[in-house]
Amino acid sequence: MDPDGAAKAFVDHYYTVFDTNRAAVEGLFQEGSILTFGGEKFVGAAAITTKLTTLQFSSCKHHVTTIDCQPSGPAGGMLVFVSGTMHFGGGEPPLKFFQVFHLMPAEPENFYVLNNHRVNYE
Repeated sequence: MDPDGAAKAFVDHYYTVFDTNRAAVEGLFQEGSILTFGGEKFVGAAAITTKLTTLQFSSCKHHVTTIDCQPSGPAGGMLVFVSGTMHFGGGEPPLKFFQVFHLMPAEPENFYVLNNHRVNYE
């Protein structure tokens, strides 16, 4: 398995799902998963999905600028660092973001998000 290729495939999939059917991100998390978003922590797939599906915008499009991947621990995990911009309808200026995913193997060739930290900034 090529870690950089796996990280890019995961990032592409995550943002496609987030941008088109946000409720479906629940399948990428497990009950022990943690999301930090805007300084708040959400634990478990259901709590994370509730947070993401109740954000104040209904549609968006992520444009990824960078993806950096590093191996994480003996269990085959990966740390994936992402930066980019998020675009909204209605002519609003794009919002810059960076996001860190700690991915753990779920089965051969698949990963789930153990930890996810996201920061939006201007």
